[in-house]
Amino acid sequence: MNTALTVKCPTCQNPVAWNADSPYRPFCSQRCKLIDLGEWAQERYTVAAAEEEPLSEWENKAV
Repeated sequence: MNTALTVKCPTCQNPVAWNADSPYRPFCSQRCKLIDLGEWAQERYTVAAAEEEPLSEWENKAV
């Protein structure tokens, strides 16, 4: 029985062994890792966040 965990590279979808021998995991290569980093740097990826409520008058004075 093969219990090795394999995941898909988020960039190219190639299989990646999830172990210490995979230095770029979850990516399959440094190239895919850098492509992903570039997407974040160009703000093509974002993390959703709840909208903040406006500050009260008291909080505005404190800032």
